[in-house]
Amino acid sequence: MAYLSDIEIAREAKKRPIQEIGAKLGIGSDDLLPFGHDKAKISQEFINSVQGNKSGKLILVTAINPTPAGEGKTTTTVGLGDGLNRIGKKAAICIREASLGPCFGMKGGAAGGGYAQVVPMEDMNLHFTGDFHAITSAHNLLSAMIDNHIYWGNELEIDERRVTWKRVLDMNDRALRDIVTSLGGVANGFPRQTGFDITVASEVMAILCLATSLEDLEKRLGDIIVAYRRDRSPIYARDIKADGAMTVLLKDAMQPNLVQTLENNPAFVHGGPFANIAHGCNSVTATSTALKVADYVVTEAGFGADLGAEKFMNIKCRKAGLAPDCVVLVATVRAMKMNGGVAKADLGTENVTAVQDGCANLGRHIANLKSFGVPVVVAINHFVTDTPAEVQAVKDYVATQGSEAILCRHWELGSEGTTELATRVAEIADSGVSQFAPLYPDDMPLFEKIETIARRIYHADEVLADKKIRDQLRQWEEAGFGNLPICMAKTQYSFSTDPNLRGAPVGHSVPVREVRLSAGAGFVVVVCGEIMTMPGLPRIPSAEAIHLNETGQIEGLF
Repeated sequence: MAYLSDIEIAREAKKRPIQEIGAKLGIGSDDLLPFGHDKAKISQEFINSVQGNKSGKLILVTAINPTPAGEGKTTTTVGLGDGLNRIGKKAAICIREASLGPCFGMKGGAAGGGYAQVVPMEDMNLHFTGDFHAITSAHNLLSAMIDNHIYWGNELEIDERRVTWKRVLDMNDRALRDIVTSLGGVANGFPRQTGFDITVASEVMAILCLATSLEDLEKRLGDIIVAYRRDRSPIYARDIKADGAMTVLLKDAMQPNLVQTLENNPAFVHGGPFANIAHGCNSVTATSTALKVADYVVTEAGFGADLGAEKFMNIKCRKAGLAPDCVVLVATVRAMKMNGGVAKADLGTENVTAVQDGCANLGRHIANLKSFGVPVVVAINHFVTDTPAEVQAVKDYVATQGSEAILCRHWELGSEGTTELATRVAEIADSGVSQFAPLYPDDMPLFEKIETIARRIYHADEVLADKKIRDQLRQWEEAGFGNLPICMAKTQYSFSTDPNLRGAPVGHSVPVREVRLSAGAGFVVVVCGEIMTMPGLPRIPSAEAIHLNETGQIEGLF
């Protein structure tokens, strides 16, 4: 049987005017700021007007550690949202925007797949409504103003060796990781070593996604530490007088974007921090607004549950006062087989033993998620090569973990393939059994927080950090930042910091390479192993296949 590609399915979508989608949630035309006919931003006035509404149920979709076999977390998020609407629930989904780096690199887009997609897919995976461009501009405005301040006399006495604020670009480009700026003579400023991060790793992105209002946004931007004096006292963005102009650049980007699924159900798409190098969730504004206008909100957290879900619980929920009512953990038979030692080329052959051997990774995630006090349902994202015996092996294993697994065929059938999952998730969410609590208290010392995550989520024996890193953490505690949560930056492919160590490893160590204070976002970034905050393109980037065909349509994007 021949299947249409994701982009071919998206082109056949019978989209409704965005005003009709907004009306499903009680959002009037006057409160939508259209970008064409099929996408719009939601006005701040509307967001303010619904704050007194009762909040709906919050459902988090997360996944096992990603493998080359594919997991389908976003696809499942979209399929579950459509499934809830199909069974008569008033539901909305909340997902992140796509970064151009992965779209032209190797990860692909972020709009779902098959018959569980958000449209307009091409727009979402490219420039969309310009939010990322605004974040890039606001970030780099601050960079320019720092160098300009130093050039014109350095009244703040910035130590040029201790400027911590880099520049950003929304593209994978390893050549920009470590550079020297201001070469070419006196007129170009003072040469110094610096570099670029990818835009989604910017603290400005994190701030946009955690801010609750424009006032909160401006305060957080002002709280960014950009450099230090010779006496090690910090220089803030407000000292550079950049916070006001940055807020102006981000004013429209703060407003959530409304689009629709293939089945014309509402989708909030806003913000895009990576989960391996940032906190990996869509914006607090989008999630909180959706909860005020829908009875059920399905949102996702990036990569595996050890990264995205952990940060969703410990950072986003802690800061925004949110609490999930149910967690859906996405897994595939194919990924179980890869974790069980099967090569990608052999995944089409039935191998129940490999499925059983690979389920340890799934079991570790189930236990981790339950440790937050939240009920867990496993969604088996169906592939056409899956056999009944393999699917049953996953169901049987999940049952031994005190949870349940439900086969989902949303990629092939849309909402029809998720009605069983939607019905069960709604029952659990409505039952009130969730007793959510973060993993660690605010007042725990920073290094102990890192150890707590490493031991309880990664199941590591120890955290390796030299005296310089431990001293830095103590200095931040003395400066009043000890109550901040931790944002771990590590590989998404393993519970460990070794991307090749699959399954559920134990007895490993977590080496900390550096720590960064994101005072505006309100967390401490802990960079582990070989993780990069500016990714590189793969040997054969997706960009090589992306082009316009003879009719002007985009080919190869997804």
